[in-house]
Amino acid sequence: MSVPGGTAPATAPLARVGSRIGGAFEGRDGAAFIPFLSSGFPRPADTPRLLERLAADGADIIELGIPFSDPLADGPTIQAASWRALEQGVTVESTLDQLAGISADLPPVVVFSYLNPILRMGVERFLARAEVAGAAGLLVTDLPVGSHPALERRLAAGSLDLIPLAAPTTPRARLETILGHASGFLYYISRLGVTGARKALDDSLEEQVRALRKMVRLPVAVGFGISTPEQAAAVAGMADGVVVGSALIAALGRGETAFAELSAALAAAVHENDSWRKAE
Repeated sequence: MSVPGGTAPATAPLARVGSRIGGAFEGRDGAAFIPFLSSGFPRPADTPRLLERLAADGADIIELGIPFSDPLADGPTIQAASWRALEQGVTVESTLDQLAGISADLPPVVVFSYLNPILRMGVERFLARAEVAGAAGLLVTDLPVGSHPALERRLAAGSLDLIPLAAPTTPRARLETILGHASGFLYYISRLGVTGARKALDDSLEEQVRALRKMVRLPVAVGFGISTPEQAAAVAGMADGVVVGSALIAALGRGETAFAELSAALAAAVHENDSWRKAE
């Protein structure tokens, strides 16, 4: 892991007053379950019902992906879901409109997007619409910290928690820079490469996450490659949150019954494991 440097916490902003994402982590006996749903897949009309399904199954936070034509960080499963949604006319606007109609009945929702759709809509319009829609956070996959300071400051100054990404190769100095612009939680990418289900977790993941949690003040949620309840339970034993995306989208491709069964099983696995808190 490339974030050594002792146990002193890395620089991080104070938690936002009234942050719904922060509230989802406060007082928990175990990890938070954070499922990902690709807006408009398999059909646009399905999205509100599927969001409700995730909430009913026990999601603590939900990531709602805006489909994009060039999702470089995503593996083939989410790429295919994005393309199918785009072919059916799903847009940033339609995604936020659907969220607005249901957000009051959901846990905190993080809008997961690439930068281009936000720029095309217009940053100010996007932020205003996302706030009205009831979004709680924003994760912009291809906006590295420091790449566009003015834009980053504007996004961070809005009402949404700006969720950062870190990877096993992130140096400590870079991590401190990232956290200086972040709130909500730190999304830790469990391995290099694109998203996608994997048969096994990295053998060094527990060591990486435990070291990271000693250095940062934000909750640490782990994603990329988690695909089974057993893997979710293992990650819940070491992290503050467990993110599952591709496995759920793949299950949804097989039908809503498979999606609901996996969602419920993942939530149960995450919430039943609080061993990391007992050990600390």
